[in-house]
Amino acid sequence: MQAVTVSEPGGPDSLHIATVPVPMPRAGEVLVRVMAAGINRPDIMQRQGLYPPPPGASPLLGLEVAGEVVATGEGVPPDAFPAPGARVCALVNGGGYAQYCTVPAGQCLPWPAGFDALHAAALPETFFTVWSNLFMTAGLKPGESMLVHGGTSGIGTTAIQLVRALGGTVYATAGTDEKCTLCTTLGAKAAINYRTEDFPTRIRELTDGTGVNVILDMIGGAYMEGNLKSLAVAGRLVIIALQGGAKADGVSLARIMTRRLVVTGSTLRPREAAYKAEIARELEAHVWPLLARRAIRPLIHATFPLARVAQAHKLMENGTHMGKIMLDLQQPPRQTTGR
Repeated sequence: MQAVTVSEPGGPDSLHIATVPVPMPRAGEVLVRVMAAGINRPDIMQRQGLYPPPPGASPLLGLEVAGEVVATGEGVPPDAFPAPGARVCALVNGGGYAQYCTVPAGQCLPWPAGFDALHAAALPETFFTVWSNLFMTAGLKPGESMLVHGGTSGIGTTAIQLVRALGGTVYATAGTDEKCTLCTTLGAKAAINYRTEDFPTRIRELTDGTGVNVILDMIGGAYMEGNLKSLAVAGRLVIIALQGGAKADGVSLARIMTRRLVVTGSTLRPREAAYKAEIARELEAHVWPLLARRAIRPLIHATFPLARVAQAHKLMENGTHMGKIMLDLQQPPRQTTGR
């Protein structure tokens, strides 16, 4: 099969198309013929040599796919979902930038009716991340409020729509007025341009001094103090990435104590398959019906063929995208370099 490989850790031009063996499904896994795959920031970090795959995972890039199950490993019932012939979207542990990919069966979800391959593949990484962090970890409830940073990222557009559809109030930050407009169009009550406004001050104004119940943060250290200032009493801060650094200087720990705040964080990829399967089942029960009636839908910014994966990574890195960046594998890629 053809797959994207990394010649050496570095920039997007280190990505190449190569011929590699088709993986074989191990016990509890299925083999998927990949039709589309999503680009995610962890892929960028892995390409740079900063985010190695967990033990046992494919060394190839790619964490979400949509496609057709073509084989099953030992222990996967041949007459139950996901059986051969089933169309699925799946959160994978690696290997999604390829024509075939193995995935634990429990991490597969039905391909939503009416979705094409690209929109089905745009679901897993962001929906698994948003659901597990906002609803399973932070316990966000209907009627509560949430602030998401990076409101027009794949995570942000998903969080805005999902929280709004489930009865929450959403605020978002973004880096341009155009991006802020998209956030409000998707359902945010207000969007804050972090380049021209101080988000903690604006959140206090928007909530009449109360603050928000939950913050989903991808920035980390640079936003730590601002996040704590923006939380309501008993608020919950969930950190899922560290784009603004892993250290936070000048943070008032007293605020955590006096306002009974909870600060937590997570990385999804290293978690055990049973936990990811639990997320999948909750998504199927609570979110897939929303997709079926078009109450929410993934937003796709751009699509690239596999041969142009380097350009897709460059777009992710420049930060101008609004929504998901996708790879279309439904046309055979050519042998090429990343340049």
